[in-house]
Amino acid sequence: MKDYKEIEASAIKDNVFDLIGKQWMLVTAGKKDKFNTMTASWGTMGILFNKPIAIIFIRPQRYTNEFLKKESQFTLTVLPEQYRDALMTCGRKSGRDCDKVAEAGLTPIETENGNMAFAEGKLIMECRKIYVDQFDAKAFLDNELVAQNFPNNDFHDVYIAFIEKVWSK
Repeated sequence: MKDYKEIEASAIKDNVFDLIGKQWMLVTAGKKDKFNTMTASWGTMGILFNKPIAIIFIRPQRYTNEFLKKESQFTLTVLPEQYRDALMTCGRKSGRDCDKVAEAGLTPIETENGNMAFAEGKLIMECRKIYVDQFDAKAFLDNELVAQNFPNNDFHDVYIAFIEKVWSK
């Protein structure tokens, strides 16, 4: 992490709607010997319990979800635009079937806490899970959202996590 400067979460200058919805991010869980990553464009950041948090939404069939369920921490890595193809690869391919990190041309790096992120990232957030649940069809007030987003009833797991460390290039 020598090329990074640690900053406070409140020092993130980017618009979170742009960061998550347009730039996307890599959600990574696991340790150096075995980890997986995936591209995500659903999520949010804010304040909860007087601390900075990230909320991510992961479908249950995603391989990365297996790692998220086991680990207490994960990272979110935002890549510069020149890595759009890498983000596409990590979103379309499964780590069950290939080494998508190598195919995407990304360089894994390890945080002090042993979590994995990527050297190409312009922003890395290390997060600690505090709450996990799953979307429930009965809780949706707008049934069209269920029909549009969950035709296979594969409701996302919802992870709320404290953002414990942030690094910027």
